[in-house]
Amino acid sequence: MSRIIKDIDSAFQGVGTKGGLEVWCIYDDQLISIPKSSLGRFHSGNAYLVLSTALRKIGSPQYDIHYWLGNEATEVDSVLASDKALELDAALGCCTVQYREVQGQETEKFLSYFKPCIIPVEGKYSPQIGLAEETYPITLLMCKGDHAIRVKEVPFLRSSLNHDDVFVLDTASKVFLFAGCNSSTQEKAKALEVVEYIKDNKHEGRCQVATIEDGKLIGDSDAGEFWTFFGGYAPIPKFSSSTSSQEQTPTTCAKLLWIDTRGNLHPTETSSLNKDTLEKDKCYMLDCDGEVFVWMGRNTSLTERKTSISSSEEFLRKEGRSTSTSLVLLTEGLENARFRSFFDEWPQTVETSLYNEGREKVAAMFKRKGFDVEEFPDAEDEPLYTNCRDALKVWRVDGDDVSLLSIHDQTKLYSGDCYIVQYKYTYNERNEYLLYVWIGCESMEEDRADAISNASAIVSSTKGESVMCHIYQGNEPARFYSMFQSLVVFKGGLSKRYKMFLVENANEGESKASLFRVQGTSSRSMQAIQVNLAATSLNSSHCYILQHEASVFTWIGNRTSDSDHDVLDRMLYFIDPSRQPMSTREGSEPDTFWDLLGGKAEYPKEKEMRKQIEEPHLFTFSSNSDVFKVKEIYNFVQDDLTTEDVLLLDCQTEVYVWIGLNSNIKSKQQALTLGLKFLEMDILEEGLTVRTPVYVVTEGHEPPFFTRFFDWVPEKANMHGNSFERKLASLKGKEPFTKRSSGSPWRSDSKENASRGSRSRSNGSERGVSLSSCSSEKFPSLSSSEDIKSSSDSTPVVKKLFSESLSVDDTNNGSTSSNSDISKENPLGGINVDLSVESLAYSYEQLRVDSQEPVTDIDATRREAYLTEKEFQERFEMTKPKFYALPKWKQNKLKMSLRLF
Repeated sequence: MSRIIKDIDSAFQGVGTKGGLEVWCIYDDQLISIPKSSLGRFHSGNAYLVLSTALRKIGSPQYDIHYWLGNEATEVDSVLASDKALELDAALGCCTVQYREVQGQETEKFLSYFKPCIIPVEGKYSPQIGLAEETYPITLLMCKGDHAIRVKEVPFLRSSLNHDDVFVLDTASKVFLFAGCNSSTQEKAKALEVVEYIKDNKHEGRCQVATIEDGKLIGDSDAGEFWTFFGGYAPIPKFSSSTSSQEQTPTTCAKLLWIDTRGNLHPTETSSLNKDTLEKDKCYMLDCDGEVFVWMGRNTSLTERKTSISSSEEFLRKEGRSTSTSLVLLTEGLENARFRSFFDEWPQTVETSLYNEGREKVAAMFKRKGFDVEEFPDAEDEPLYTNCRDALKVWRVDGDDVSLLSIHDQTKLYSGDCYIVQYKYTYNERNEYLLYVWIGCESMEEDRADAISNASAIVSSTKGESVMCHIYQGNEPARFYSMFQSLVVFKGGLSKRYKMFLVENANEGESKASLFRVQGTSSRSMQAIQVNLAATSLNSSHCYILQHEASVFTWIGNRTSDSDHDVLDRMLYFIDPSRQPMSTREGSEPDTFWDLLGGKAEYPKEKEMRKQIEEPHLFTFSSNSDVFKVKEIYNFVQDDLTTEDVLLLDCQTEVYVWIGLNSNIKSKQQALTLGLKFLEMDILEEGLTVRTPVYVVTEGHEPPFFTRFFDWVPEKANMHGNSFERKLASLKGKEPFTKRSSGSPWRSDSKENASRGSRSRSNGSERGVSLSSCSSEKFPSLSSSEDIKSSSDSTPVVKKLFSESLSVDDTNNGSTSSNSDISKENPLGGINVDLSVESLAYSYEQLRVDSQEPVTDIDATRREAYLTEKEFQERFEMTKPKFYALPKWKQNKLKMSLRLF
């Protein structure tokens, strides 16, 4: 590092400490800082330096450096700008990515900093006259782009117009937008943002705005006025503009050259590209035709880096490469996904482990200073954005049969089956629906396809309003679990295809023991997942339940927390409240425990840490025949969700496919296919797999866990018209029309269900649900309550474990009272306690489960009720009413500690 720090410009002191942009202009061989009020004004006779600092929630800031070269900038200024970019990189610790930007050919990432556009200013910048007012000239601007827009001033002549592009004519009193007949709706909408920018910044909001349609003259006074500036109307030649951008075809061959200290380029002696080829004390150039990368090893000096960049720019000039050729400068360890994609193999980065190591060091520092800190807690779970107490319905898919599960069975899933889960919640004062397709890890391919097809039919019955999500077992998002609150996932399956698979692949000697991994964050989200019966399934970061006939073990990992233990107690009661488990901590297991698992074996013992999640990325889709292309939208905002597009939001742990109402994608199943294709491509090389959850969202029905990634304005998502019409209405100050939901056939039973109310899942009783009026033709089994098939009528292929105890409160089964009703009827939380049993009092020693003189003819599940009030208080240290007001799991825990359960 000491080799690089020398001779860094004093202008870079203290840079990069705040998020946002910092801009300098090369003026008189020095760096002049540009004030915020002038950001976005670039003079074509100068070179500029731009630093973008993104402060991430986790980890160090992300820096991007761009040096912008005006078309009329001198060679001296251009070279100085590239040198200063390297000095700025050194001042920031050599942890930036650098880009060369040429006027008119700027990268979309650069353009995204200066929304809506950059309009270069002719001439040179001067600190004295740079902000002075100028005489107002008439200018004609050509606009290109549907998300990041490029604005170029063209000669003020009729011959500059064409049918393919959008133009803005800026006059002293009015700003005209001329849209060529072949231009897209998105391009016209973006050009309106340029019009608005000119109106606000050059006219201070005091000018008129007019839109001119290509070829329309009759009855349009604005069109007549527009053409008078060009000496009257005349037809525009019917040919495409010569300046229209041509998409570059991806190169199939990349050449790697290393650069010596004198700037000479040498081909590498290797037939394939591999990361091991790159040496730390050298600089390399990767030539990919349309884009060129300069890779700088960590051990290279600042002089060597400057030489390598100058050599690369000279190489581009000698080769006659277009000014649109991208030049990106990368320091070792900061390679972007595009650069890595040209190499045959590139090892995964170690950012996550470095982040976790840093957490441990900071925690240790606090401990040395006297704070009682064992470790920092993981980052807070993302808000669930729903109250997790609304209506839930679950269907099991078995070929063409779609069986609605009973309330009792909808908290039991099988890994050999596929399910459709519908969750209704209220958002923005209207009912919204989440529809999950849950794919069991052992399910059959045919059942998976049927599940997606049936879910798409259900979505169609709601006029596409439902948010559809495709998830695999083991990759469920937290919000999925929170809908169930308590969930058990068993091995095995009930579908015909799975049973046939078992017959064809019969395994003899099936064990009668079962192992469940317990996980969850609180009583509102806890799960027991059946895993392979082996010691290798254990993990020190989890708790487990091991069940075998009459005995039950609980195993507590050494790296678990008090909240994990609380979830274990609750889940044990949810699964089997009648059993008293043998609790064992990791390291003190009895031989019986290991025997049930088939003997001891190695298992993960390190603390499970969360992966560091980067900021989300937004992409546009485009597909021609079999060619599937995506393009990233940088620094995205809500306005980038244009109604004609299909966009994909990549959040690493899950992705969202957003469908505009005016797009050519008409079904959720079609959109899901696009999302799965994106996962296969893994463009950012972040480890996406086809098992990553994919949400499909329709414009106007965005769920809150999607809108949280934007500064969301609900009114923008509920407007009529295409993107151009919406922006035009807003620009002219008209009240935009908003569309209202026409309702959904799924809501036809809302009055009936409202009267039913809901009940807490913790009592194992039914919550209010909106019964589906899904197409009876497609789902005849769902058309009436008599026809609904319940999985309770089916016999699982595997042994039913805890089958009689999964209903937490059998005494309330079938009741439809609400929580408020229960509270009115019984102040003890719905538990009917007959306090008169005290007249049949027995001693504590008689009531213990291991008593030598046990009492007969009593309710064995309520032994504590037969204690006298005095002895009850002595043993429980509280009165009976206070005890029965506790949650049932806590009551049972206290009873087990006193051997009364």
